[in-house]
Amino acid sequence: MTDSPTSIPPGNALQLSTEDSLKNLLIIVFIHGFKGNDETFDQFPERLRHMLAQSLSFFAIECTVFPAYETKGDLTAAVARFVEWLTVLTVEREQGIAGSAKIVLCGHSMGGLLAADTVLELANSHPGKDNNALWPNIIACISFDTPYLGLHPSVLKNSVTKAAEVMTTAQTLGSSVFGALAGLSAKKAADSASSPPSQEGRTGWGRWAAPAAYAIGGAVLAGAAGSAWHNREDLGQGYQWVTDHMKFVGNLWDEKALQKRVDDLIKLDESRRIVFRTFYTLLPPTPPNYLNSRTFILLPKMYAPSNTRFLSLRNYLASDEIQAHTGMFSSRTNDGYYELGMETARIICEMIGAQEVKI
Repeated sequence: MTDSPTSIPPGNALQLSTEDSLKNLLIIVFIHGFKGNDETFDQFPERLRHMLAQSLSFFAIECTVFPAYETKGDLTAAVARFVEWLTVLTVEREQGIAGSAKIVLCGHSMGGLLAADTVLELANSHPGKDNNALWPNIIACISFDTPYLGLHPSVLKNSVTKAAEVMTTAQTLGSSVFGALAGLSAKKAADSASSPPSQEGRTGWGRWAAPAAYAIGGAVLAGAAGSAWHNREDLGQGYQWVTDHMKFVGNLWDEKALQKRVDDLIKLDESRRIVFRTFYTLLPPTPPNYLNSRTFILLPKMYAPSNTRFLSLRNYLASDEIQAHTGMFSSRTNDGYYELGMETARIICEMIGAQEVKI
């Protein structure tokens, strides 16, 4: 179950000392994806805070994870809950000095969409080119394998292929693809990398994975999951559950809305210096099975304005796109883990420097 959106669990945040309160304040907020939880990012936030502290000595740096939230209904509802939580956090940390805290939003998977829509919503409510008018003072939106332009078709194709090898297509496809969108914790991702797939009963994923596959895959996946779909009445509450939650991930199939979101983020980056960057996992070719590189998300076209804002992160350990996606925040499943931390820190440091803040 979820925490109240207005509560800030003390275990989630790195608390500031009296000495720190006299410094400039930098708050980095991590947001998990569909059905993720507080363990999604593992030790990554603390490692990032440690690296930033070496360069931004004049800043008190706090990393906090947005508490687990319900990923159902429209995405706008989740944005509203997050904005409320962020507002409370900001008021408490700024101690009466509005705008003194600089905030970086970091979202994994669908959490990146939530972060992006939050930035856009706040920017629209504070029109103009002056970013100082934006409150809370968000200065960057950094995402990790967020499907801004949708999922790569190979993810679904490879899931179907693997499903035929290990268990019923619908069940495996549902648990793998939706599990990936969950932004599963690094620990779980690492454990799954070394454990064989298990047969599920008629509870959990096994109860609703088939209609989920039908809902996301159109005719191709519907054929694969056909028999289970026709027996959907037997799924009981599981069917209602996936119906509600499918609204949340339904954004991934609205191409025009996806492109508009990216275009709007670029405009904010250029006009109000709210930095927009996203890291994506890239699996190099492994002949003879895979002659080309593989990604979990769709990428911008080569000469698109957004192309330079999508940054690749090579992973030689992951066996497929889903494992690379869910295992981004563990060195056991991502040999680019330390590079990811350093590059994230570099972007934040450059952004602070560009704003002519004393470091």
